[in-house]
Amino acid sequence: MSVPPVAQRADSTNQLSPELQLIAEITAGLNAQQKIISSKFFYDSVGSDLFDQICDLPEYYPYLTEMNMLPHIAGDLSQSIAQPVELVEFGAGSLTKIRILLESIKMIESVVPIDIAHSHLQRAADKLSADYPHVNVAPIFADFTQPVSLQNKGKNQNELMKLGFFPGSTIGNFNRDFALTFLQRLRKTLGDSGMLLIGVDTKKSLHTLHQAYNDSAGVTAKFNLNILRHVNHIAASNFDLDAFEHYAFYNPHFGRIEMHLVSKIEQSVHINGQSISFAQGETIHTENSYKYRPDEFVHLARMAGWRLEQQWLANDDMFSVFLLHADR
Repeated sequence: MSVPPVAQRADSTNQLSPELQLIAEITAGLNAQQKIISSKFFYDSVGSDLFDQICDLPEYYPYLTEMNMLPHIAGDLSQSIAQPVELVEFGAGSLTKIRILLESIKMIESVVPIDIAHSHLQRAADKLSADYPHVNVAPIFADFTQPVSLQNKGKNQNELMKLGFFPGSTIGNFNRDFALTFLQRLRKTLGDSGMLLIGVDTKKSLHTLHQAYNDSAGVTAKFNLNILRHVNHIAASNFDLDAFEHYAFYNPHFGRIEMHLVSKIEQSVHINGQSISFAQGETIHTENSYKYRPDEFVHLARMAGWRLEQQWLANDDMFSVFLLHADR
């Protein structure tokens, strides 16, 4: 659950400071015909904590299924990786899954976690470094959906093969065009000898999908609404969280879960010197989560310059993980 439905920024924001770029991006999204807020804004410290809670929910199968798969996958990788590697995790969050890889793959000498939530990542990186003192941990605080340089990060970074790690089916949060662009960007970032271990959610029953994004405890609803609180902090806007409600559904035409926030009333919100009107029932689109058949994702990866090295499927094809190698 991360990353924007539309992950590009308007060219006109490029000359602004980083803070004003964010405000301009938010304002532009709210002025669109279908109002949107990029889902990267979920991840302040509160949102990151709420997502950790989501991962513990019985309904949220992607996390639980992938966690059950990773020990076996890590064991397989420990047999096939024979040279020192630098592990680069995109959208690292709490660095929970990376620990499973570190336990099995002894050739990991350096870890470079990348995430936009600065304080959350710093705490997680400090703890990882303390627990694995033989591994160099060098976090990067950045929006990983944008180009990120690995220069001067990691241990002997020019000498180590790069193993990208992108778990959790976050690739599904991108529309198809940007997913292709993002995979091409990772191919360039990780280099000609680079590899990528990536989690991808699969198409499955509507009931299972609905429950995963509409949990009985209401944690996902709190997570979705928290984006408005975070935007208020960034842009000095005045969203009233009680005036919106969580709405998530599967769109079979696009093969994706959509998350929205629905305005309960007719209202206006002030942001960046503007007044933005909402009709009763109007929505803000906050996230997509595309689902892929394995063959669909392999085709996308090949288009982006990757070749399939290995794939793993959970029972009943509930989740998939792919090991990709840069295709020269």
